[in-house]
Amino acid sequence: MFRPRLSLFSTLRSPTVRRRFATEARLTSDHVRIVEVGPRDGLQNEKKSISLETKIQLIEKLAKTGVTTIEAGSFVPAKWVPQMASTAEICEHLLKTPPESQNAIAYNYLVPNVRGLENLIKVMDATGAPAQTTSSDTSTEISLFAAATEAFSKANTNCTIDESLERIQPIVALAKTKDIRVRGYVSVALGCPYEGPDVSPAKVADITATLLEMGADEVSVADTTGMGTAPRTMELLQALKAAGIANNDLALHFHDTYGQALVNTIVGLEHGVRIFDSSVGGLGGCPYSKGATGNVSTEDLVHTVHSLGMHTGISLEEMSRIGAWISSELGRANESRAGKATLARLTGAC
Repeated sequence: MFRPRLSLFSTLRSPTVRRRFATEARLTSDHVRIVEVGPRDGLQNEKKSISLETKIQLIEKLAKTGVTTIEAGSFVPAKWVPQMASTAEICEHLLKTPPESQNAIAYNYLVPNVRGLENLIKVMDATGAPAQTTSSDTSTEISLFAAATEAFSKANTNCTIDESLERIQPIVALAKTKDIRVRGYVSVALGCPYEGPDVSPAKVADITATLLEMGADEVSVADTTGMGTAPRTMELLQALKAAGIANNDLALHFHDTYGQALVNTIVGLEHGVRIFDSSVGGLGGCPYSKGATGNVSTEDLVHTVHSLGMHTGISLEEMSRIGAWISSELGRANESRAGKATLARLTGAC
């Protein structure tokens, strides 16, 4: 059975011992890469049926903002997440007709198992599109999930953490044979709806290290419930550092259930993390975590990063317009304060 390497973690607690993981080009100190998760994580929990046309339109609009990574869908069975039933069609459309953009964009798809990845590969083969293009065009990536607590793992994937890691290993191996970049997630890293807020930072660090050792190119550590606080976020980041995990291999994913997402983001920035997930208009929620509200909004995150003198390459104005548009399309409130304020400034409204 594949088990997290607790013994390895314990030998790497000294800050003088560092593991190195191969990944993409190093990030500059003042640049923050934002991963836009709205089309997948943002829409998956919506009760109202969303048309294929609206989903594609959302992605095409986002592609023009300067964002470089977009979660486009999920190859999960429709009975699990009905809102993602059109992912194959979205993937085919993006491969055949890449949206207009001023930069290269990676489109990411969640796959829960080997079959999900095989379904993605079938679409790629049918269109004749490689995972990575040599032009400044598009690329295809996958993401996969592990959980930091046994209770959430059993509720979300119907298996233990060890079993979920065993299932992940062949997914990563198959992806690598197809030159598909792999992004891992560690859910409920700062609080679990079943086990409470006291999730072990050492456990999160060990699962993160395990995913990287399997071949994941990057791991996003997720505060799925929004229970995270500044002190506990720092404690987690220190545990990740002690495990030898480089900031360049790490992303942070905050939900704003308790209004702490931007506070925790600043803690991450001060620690040296430069990759963050967010959702336009603050869309989102987790079907396995009651009460968890949306992801931190992309507009709020961009505004915060820019206010600190750092840059993202993303147009706050364009992102704000999209946040207002998709919120209206879904018949829900726009959850982005910076987005609403930006639009009010642009239109002169009070």
